[in-house]
Amino acid sequence: MLSLIMSNAARPFGTGFVLVLLLFLISVHGVFAAPTPTPVFAAEAKIDRFEDRIEALGTLRANESVTLTASVTEKVSALHFDDGDRVAQGDLLVEMTSTEEDAQLKEARALVEEAQRQYRRVQSLASQGTAAKSLLDERRREQDTARARLSAIESRLSDRLIKAPFSGVLGLRNISVGALVEPGDLITTLDDDSVMKLDLSVPNVYLSSLKPGLPMVARSRAYPEREFRGKVRSIDSRVDPVSRSLLVRVLLPNEERLLKPGMLMQVALRKNPRDVLVIPESALMPLGREQFVLVAAPEGGGHKAERRPIKIGSRRPGEVEVLDGLSIGELVITDGTLRARPGQPVAVQAIDDGRLTLEEMLGDRKKAAAGDAGR
Repeated sequence: MLSLIMSNAARPFGTGFVLVLLLFLISVHGVFAAPTPTPVFAAEAKIDRFEDRIEALGTLRANESVTLTASVTEKVSALHFDDGDRVAQGDLLVEMTSTEEDAQLKEARALVEEAQRQYRRVQSLASQGTAAKSLLDERRREQDTARARLSAIESRLSDRLIKAPFSGVLGLRNISVGALVEPGDLITTLDDDSVMKLDLSVPNVYLSSLKPGLPMVARSRAYPEREFRGKVRSIDSRVDPVSRSLLVRVLLPNEERLLKPGMLMQVALRKNPRDVLVIPESALMPLGREQFVLVAAPEGGGHKAERRPIKIGSRRPGEVEVLDGLSIGELVITDGTLRARPGQPVAVQAIDDGRLTLEEMLGDRKKAAAGDAGR
């Protein structure tokens, strides 16, 4: 047919006109032909659990911590601990020389016993009316004086016995038997590491979201694969006027005794848990302050790209919360947004569910195509 048109047209106009006419017909056919669908990858808008996160850095402290020192100047006569020992409240740790005080203690106890006997004897006579009341008062005063002296000696003896004020783990031992210690000399440290305190500096813009009991997750570079979960214990009553932040204290259980005082922790405070519509962050097409996505809308037997404005909320790595503009189950284009045009057909190559990378999805697509070609 084409050869017949060309032969008829060539008679009055010549071969050059025929070639021009042929190129025009080809171009017109290309303009009006249906465009080829653009290959894209898409993800389904789905409902997922979402929560806001406040990230901060903090330094660990023991639940209770004390530096053990002597309160008197004396020689160490006995040690009952070593480096890193775990002790219970009241355990004896250090004994210091107390020979003189021991002798004074025996004397004071004897004086107390004698004073009590004299008081009971006079009390019996006074009840019979054969002893003056003033004598009874004098014996009572002697008894009270003897008891006070005994208490003073016992107090001096207790200053020479250093005991654990609470249960915990001891640090390094800094003294030896025979050493002369003075008030303020470091003997060792004691930490209650059953629970750790984590003090965070949080910007005051999050003040309305902070409250005791708020759950949090902490990580440390010392244990990169571990998560340590805790809760907010208390919030400082003042905001720092320079940094506009406030201190938040978090308690972390430490049953395995992995955490140590002084460790740096990266913390994520979690608040406002909710079920929301979520899409991959790669689907966003920002324009100024507005956000858009390309939706692969069903049309006939395929899909058509539709530009849709949306309103977003919080973000987390790789995902974003959608507040308005999308419905559950709609497909948003995650790869191919630069090639696809609104109103033009698109060919969804695969649904991105977040489990595979783009290279893996492309590999699966090639394998499927090779299998179809083999059949």
